[in-house]
Amino acid sequence: MVAAASVVVAVGTAAGMLTALGDEDGGGADAGRPRVTHSVRLDALPVSPSPSASAVSSRPASPPASPSPTAGKPTSSPSPKRNSTKKDPRTTDAATRLYRHPDSQILDWVRAHPDDPRQDVIASRIAGRPAAVWFADHTPATITSRVRAVTAAGAAQGRVPVLVPYAIPDRDCGGHSEGGAPDLDAYDAWIDRFAAGLGSGEVIVVLEPDSVAQSECLSAGERADRFASLARAGRVVKDANPAARVYYDAGHSGWHAPAKQAGWLKQAGAASADSSDGVFSNVSNFHATADEVAYDRAVLDALGGPASLGAVIDTSRNGNGAPPDGEWCDPAGRRIGRAPTLSTGMGRIDAYLWVKLPGESDGCKGEPGTFTPSYAYDLAR
Repeated sequence: MVAAASVVVAVGTAAGMLTALGDEDGGGADAGRPRVTHSVRLDALPVSPSPSASAVSSRPASPPASPSPTAGKPTSSPSPKRNSTKKDPRTTDAATRLYRHPDSQILDWVRAHPDDPRQDVIASRIAGRPAAVWFADHTPATITSRVRAVTAAGAAQGRVPVLVPYAIPDRDCGGHSEGGAPDLDAYDAWIDRFAAGLGSGEVIVVLEPDSVAQSECLSAGERADRFASLARAGRVVKDANPAARVYYDAGHSGWHAPAKQAGWLKQAGAASADSSDGVFSNVSNFHATADEVAYDRAVLDALGGPASLGAVIDTSRNGNGAPPDGEWCDPAGRRIGRAPTLSTGMGRIDAYLWVKLPGESDGCKGEPGTFTPSYAYDLAR
């Protein structure tokens, strides 16, 4: 693993807060809901409102998620223009609350350990916050119903889900999170089905962490094919649901120079309003919020495109910034960062999000992608 890269850890089909059920379930009764990795489903807990921005800023350092070379793929023709009369989701109430899904490893643990002395801290400071829902397995037969289950639940509560499609072929350059669709044609078909479950309500899509920033492990041709597929993915998502906000991978402030990252992002469709609402940074990382704000603005300036493009920052573990030695795997002394919110008060910064769920291990304090209460407690106390 490369210390500069962004750490996104998935175990099998797991990454982040939730993952989807695989095709082996055959679209049965449970096919419409994500599965919590390594945990048992509990009764739904009440969804709590997203607290306004609080806590401390931070700064991270971590390793990569990567892809491996993929076969050449045909690029899609441009998607039809969206109806320009549709309401821009950016104009909606900035205080709109984010959605917290009732299934996660951390909620399983909180319910199962009411007498644990760490329970109150973990429950109030982590489990009570909205976090992203990851779809990290290539499961064409069930992906639409699983996405629809989350977006419909969010819409019913008037809350905004954050979804992370994470199935780009050969992701993580053979690291902990290797996997994804077998090739880019299969990925394109999977994204079509993912988009079909988005509904018409507001939703944030964090498109394929590390897919751009870590693309240097690909050949020039393979990188071009991947970027064409990512550009297509953004168009497909926004055509399916014009209220969806799509953000592209900008890595983090400790990785590539803004101009280099922006050049790749432009090839991947991030500068086009037909496919993009901007960029995301710091996923599963630890860099300080102030560093990410400055970096993201520099990337956006270099990217060009509509002035409406903005950035979202993963603040889930950056409360103490990045460790000085660059350690990325469950480094000691880190803290949770700013609470998830769609109201940052910062120009061109659309949201602070918890994309990586605090307490899910990178693979050092526990098995990769699994909830580790001791780690969660250290982050939250």
